[in-house]
Amino acid sequence: MTTLAMPRPRRDSGMEGMVAKWYASNTGEMMKEYVDLARRIAPRLTSGSAVLEVAPGPGYFSIELAKLDNFSITGLDLSHTFVKMASMKAAEAGLRIDFRQGSASNMPFPADSFDFLLCRAAFKNFAEPVVALKEMCRVLKPGGHAVIIDLKGDASPDEISDQVEAMGLSSINRILTKLIFKKVLLKRAYTEEHFQQMLAQTAFSNVEIVDSGVGLEISMTK
Repeated sequence: MTTLAMPRPRRDSGMEGMVAKWYASNTGEMMKEYVDLARRIAPRLTSGSAVLEVAPGPGYFSIELAKLDNFSITGLDLSHTFVKMASMKAAEAGLRIDFRQGSASNMPFPADSFDFLLCRAAFKNFAEPVVALKEMCRVLKPGGHAVIIDLKGDASPDEISDQVEAMGLSSINRILTKLIFKKVLLKRAYTEEHFQQMLAQTAFSNVEIVDSGVGLEISMTK
């Protein structure tokens, strides 16, 4: 396999303060996406399954998943603001979800802790992506499954425009989101070939990568 150049490394930095609040408000306008994803994931799990969401942000997916069954859900985010926000939203919904602060590259969990792991729209922001993948594998139980959903690095301008238009955002948030995709996120994102290259350095097996238009959905098993 030809070794591909990776996007430039970056420092891990969580969204804090007003930036985090804007992100929560913006993504909150696309709640149907979180509801649909939770309904798609829940049938893969059994009642009582231990679930880890890596970089849950405001916690929308974890909260929607918790409404569907008696799962033991943990969320790990680098942002103190998001941990506080997600914990409050879960409490307001009457749900018990363990949101805690920490890095995807150094997870504060014992090996073999979780049955299922999800990382949505955040992997491109990790400073040490291969280390994060190895940590995901470490904390999963043998036979556990992980899913990463993220923007693909070779998404076209038309694909990005169509995706943002379909989000149902307000006019100003559509403009800002398209700008962020173009100027920031796309430069950080990985292609399918990048993911194959990184996953080859881990102990994951049964890797499946599905192109969903603007993004990729990567499924793998420990």
